Amino acid sequence: MQLLGLYNYFVFATLLMVGLYCVLARTNIIKSLIGLSIFQSAVFLLYISMDKVDGGTAPIIPSDAPPDIIYANPLPQVLILTAIVVGISTTALGLAVAVRIREAYGTIEEDKIQEMDREQ
Repeated sequence: MQLLGLYNYFVFATLLMVGLYCVLARTNIIKSLIGLSIFQSAVFLLYISMDKVDGGTAPIIPSDAPPDIIYANPLPQVLILTAIVVGISTTALGLAVAVRIREAYGTIEEDKIQEMDREQ
């Protein structure tokens, strides 16, 4: 039963390793961008997993609130929103650069681009 409570962290570690592998092992720029997106999703899952507070409620404090109420921390939610915007921007910029590389070199394979640069 204890391992079920850590399920999110196992999924996080698996996604993190898959994303890192795709970024480092692939020579195709698009596949590397997909790996980067998977890596970012793993980080999102980690922050969301840490945000959960058992018995916690929304951090809205009413005037007649008893002092023993447990509130959830809103900071991870704010960080996730910011990270999502940064992730979308990074992916869009990477795809735009991939398009320009394809126009300039005729391929998006990193090893072929390096060979073309060495020949020049």
